[in-house]
Amino acid sequence: MTSTLVPAVASGGLVGFSLGLVGGGGSILATPLLLYVVGVATPHIAIGTGALAVPINAYANLLAHARKGHVRWLCASVFAALGSLGALVGSSLGLVVDGTRLLLLFGALIVVVGLLMLRPRSIGRGDERRVDRRMCALTAAAALATGGASGFFGVGGGFLIVPALVFATGMPMINAIGSSLLAVGAYGLATALNYAGSGQVDWGVAVQFISGGVAGGILGMLLATRLSKGKATLNRTFAALILSVATHVIFKNLPR
Repeated sequence: MTSTLVPAVASGGLVGFSLGLVGGGGSILATPLLLYVVGVATPHIAIGTGALAVPINAYANLLAHARKGHVRWLCASVFAALGSLGALVGSSLGLVVDGTRLLLLFGALIVVVGLLMLRPRSIGRGDERRVDRRMCALTAAAALATGGASGFFGVGGGFLIVPALVFATGMPMINAIGSSLLAVGAYGLATALNYAGSGQVDWGVAVQFISGGVAGGILGMLLATRLSKGKATLNRTFAALILSVATHVIFKNLPR
């Protein structure tokens, strides 16, 4: 366990920083970091360990954002509850799709999301919509769709939840990031329980990974708060990060 301490804490810090800064990236970063930096034995254990660490880090970051007043609890609860139902359906569909094809589809999806976030618009800059029947219906539909995509692609869904919250409710980006973490935790925890039941979690590495993630999350949240004061800076940061991830995912899974 000692040999994994530094890489696990550092890797967890990077995952936590991503979650605190933009509300996403945890699941996408966790598995390759656990495999190639920490040295976890198998992909299944890496997925299970990451699936346990990411929701705990997400909840820690949620508390930090809540103290700053960044969480819209009604919308966050809708996404967590309805999105979890969507994730159950999506994960069942994802199991019958070839893994490489699944990753290529995921890469294409987040390219579209990143480009949409780069478009200039008033939504996400404080133009928050009034809570009414139409906004609630949009939020519920976005939660089901986002949860379904999260389950289908086997990720926490922060990259999808944040823009979905922005587009459905008009809430500022900093509030979408804080609110998204409740749903990210819920989606990841369901996966983690399944893997833990099958013995596919390295508990020692998980503790190290989580401890780094809590510290990284605090730094990410503080930077997100600072960037939110600049015009569209956080939107561009979020878009740049997910476009970088999309490029990597697509390149790694193109037919050779």
